[in-house]
Amino acid sequence: MILKKLVHNTKLNTRLYDTIDAFFALGFVNFSTLCDVFISSNLSHIKKHADYFMFDEMMGSKGELPRDPYKNLSSWLSEQDHRQLLQKSAVAEKIFRRIGITFNVYGNKDEQERLIPFDIIPRIILEEEWRRLEKGIIQRVAAINAFLSDVYNKQEIVKAGIIPSELINNNRAFLPQMCGFKPPGNIYTHVVGIDIVRTAENDFFVLEDNARVPSGVSYMIENRATMQHMFPELFANHKVKPIRDYPKQLFDCLTKSASRLSENPTIAILTPGIHNSAYYEHSFLADEMGVELIQGSDLELENGKMIIRTTAGTQTVDVIYRRVDDAFLDPLSFNPDSVLGSPGIFDAYRDGQIMIANAPGAGIADDKAIYSYIPEIIKFYLGENAILKNIPTWRCSKKSNLSYVVENLSDLVVKEVHGSGGYGMLIGPTASAREIASFKRKLLSNPDNYVAQPTLSLSTVPILTKAGLAPRHVDLRPFVLVSPDGIKVTAGGLTRVALKKGSLVVNSSQGGGTKDTWVLET
Repeated sequence: MILKKLVHNTKLNTRLYDTIDAFFALGFVNFSTLCDVFISSNLSHIKKHADYFMFDEMMGSKGELPRDPYKNLSSWLSEQDHRQLLQKSAVAEKIFRRIGITFNVYGNKDEQERLIPFDIIPRIILEEEWRRLEKGIIQRVAAINAFLSDVYNKQEIVKAGIIPSELINNNRAFLPQMCGFKPPGNIYTHVVGIDIVRTAENDFFVLEDNARVPSGVSYMIENRATMQHMFPELFANHKVKPIRDYPKQLFDCLTKSASRLSENPTIAILTPGIHNSAYYEHSFLADEMGVELIQGSDLELENGKMIIRTTAGTQTVDVIYRRVDDAFLDPLSFNPDSVLGSPGIFDAYRDGQIMIANAPGAGIADDKAIYSYIPEIIKFYLGENAILKNIPTWRCSKKSNLSYVVENLSDLVVKEVHGSGGYGMLIGPTASAREIASFKRKLLSNPDNYVAQPTLSLSTVPILTKAGLAPRHVDLRPFVLVSPDGIKVTAGGLTRVALKKGSLVVNSSQGGGTKDTWVLET
């Protein structure tokens, strides 16, 4: 139906329509891909009318009736006064401001601390959809842990010729100091965030893996608490899976993982301090778990153990949930100029006197070049095909890939291999000619630092605007906990939304906001 309408509007011939229809039937939903396949002037019209192909999670592809997950919400919204909803949104902002849900923006001297924007229209996922996602996430996280154990020990995946040795051993996220060492329970990533995007009813893609110090879980929890406070009637009409027990689950995960160190291990959260972009989250989790929030200067090495000096005396620490990057964790083992970590903490870790979550060196698993090998990693360690798809990725370190990327910059998303937060990336379709030319120079000067991906037609969900409801692009970050008891995925996660019309950038540091994510029980 949509394709026929597009054909009529753009005067595409029937043969081309049939071919495009076939590609969509096979799951091709990306316009850049179609443009590469069909050399036709008519395809410029397809790009101009890309909105026809956007999957709206509330209204579906045809946009005639709300999809099943949204039927009750749609009915409720039709009965609401728009001005009152805007007032509710203002109340939510006041709640967030009162409790201090802010984040810091690096490099912005005028506005370093911001309130994270929150949209009051929930994103809804059916339990059967969630079960498919959950299964794929568990598979992926299990493979990531197996990969980390292997690359820091026997490197069988390198010997098998699946991943080039230089991609691991020359990778700046690879820590040689971790070689030959296995953490308690052989768990490297206790806390993982898997970023997922949706392009169609049944099409989900993993955007990236976050195996170092993933953030955002506090926003997930506070978003839910705020929604329950303001819209109790909505929760009365929807069976929404709970997320409030995440801090307890995290505490249990860390406790069980450190059981060989102590029957009742002492846990502390290591923060870089108040100027860190995620400091609110660090303090939130410490309060919720009832554990100490410490900085590197609060720790000392004494008789091979890490201790905290308090007004009540000294206390041995068994578990460090660190929110400090590898390079700054220990000035004796890594960056000697670091004042954020604690001297000797890595030696205590290697000696088995303390557990660190996530393990130092885990970042090589979320390196964007390694990301492109995840399907092969899953196959190698688990003997299974990947349940969740990867986005096709061109590693610019390869000459043939670099040539393709340079020639097609206007159609691609190009990211730094170790980048995060939306910094240092190019979104070709929305970039100016000047921005593309400037980025091209950076890319050619250091191609090893970049990967490129096609621009997917990301799903949209409605947000509340002054003019009414409007569709905006979203992604999803489910949070995963790994312990000796297994892998658990919190039902929902953090939905990040691009608040600007047409924007694909959902990062809060780049102007994105968040939503409450509901998984409905059936």
